[in-house]
Amino acid sequence: MTTTGGTAEGTAAVVLVGGQGSRLRPLTASTPKPMLPTAGVPFIGHLLSRIAAAGIRRVVLGTSYRAEVFAEYLGDGSAFGLDIECVPEPEPLGTGGGIRHAAAALDRSHDEVMVFNGDILSGVDLGAVLAEHRTAGADATLHLVRVPDPTAFGCVPTDATGRVEAFLEKTLNPPTDQVNAGCYVFRREVVDSIPEGRPVSVERETFPGLLRAGRRLQGHVESSYWLDLGTPAAFVRGCADLVQGIAPTSALPGPVGTALLLTGAKTAATASVSDGTTLGHDVVVGDGSRIIGSVVMDGARIGDNVVVTRSVIGPRAVIGHETVVSDAVVGDDVTVGAGCELRDGVRLWPGLTIPDGGLRFSGSA
Repeated sequence: MTTTGGTAEGTAAVVLVGGQGSRLRPLTASTPKPMLPTAGVPFIGHLLSRIAAAGIRRVVLGTSYRAEVFAEYLGDGSAFGLDIECVPEPEPLGTGGGIRHAAAALDRSHDEVMVFNGDILSGVDLGAVLAEHRTAGADATLHLVRVPDPTAFGCVPTDATGRVEAFLEKTLNPPTDQVNAGCYVFRREVVDSIPEGRPVSVERETFPGLLRAGRRLQGHVESSYWLDLGTPAAFVRGCADLVQGIAPTSALPGPVGTALLLTGAKTAATASVSDGTTLGHDVVVGDGSRIIGSVVMDGARIGDNVVVTRSVIGPRAVIGHETVVSDAVVGDDVTVGAGCELRDGVRLWPGLTIPDGGLRFSGSA
């Protein structure tokens, strides 16, 4: 990961990872979204690799849901070349409240705070964001990304100098294709001005309040890779893009290519894995099976002549012979019998057993 335009000296990072990831259930039933195995490592590992590459060393994680999982994995951050501290929220505090609560763990040497949403996969040049923030003399700078369909997002128009003009809710006729990409830089005094001890939305309260006060909000607008991993389809796509080198990371535990096979993963000679598939540790794929653009987590077993496409197969799940899994999520320890079809958004919760032929979307052959 390269950066341009400035040093990160005096800059610390706050990463917001407190959400429950409800749109990704059942994958997040026991694992926080940023800790889901994503191209071979927890997603937070990819984000931290980018933060470290930008020259930032001090990182505070604002945790809530399953906070202990982050602390156990990250430790003090030395394994990542970082100084990491996890700060649990006493109650859900929203984006602004979460930033304020986490930033209390920073010392006064950090006069800039770079904030990240913990579920965004992005290729933005972090050094360039910092450089624009400083050049503009901004109180806060937002990473804004151009998207083909801005109707699905609130949009953020800027003037010719990049100054933010407004924050607009979703509309069928947005005046710009620029949307909030979930990465910000704040002057430290702006963070310190966010109210303590109550929920605060940075999008609905903090930023509009700064605009009303005439403060300088800058938009860093660009069109690099950007993906919100909040849904199963997006999660699968993000994993595949990391494996294939479309999305940037220095945390991939193997070479970029058409598939990533972790230690102990085994495929039959007549099986194929493609389109950015990840096979976790000790996964077994049987004869004639095809795994296409999917995530198969540790210890799963895939039978013979199975087709898995754009799907997630959870840890220790078993997929029976001649079964088709397409755009579906199979939870931890699920057993799917032979001759089943799982299609079009089906989600199986952990521990379920589906008998042979017990779930089909078409008539029997």
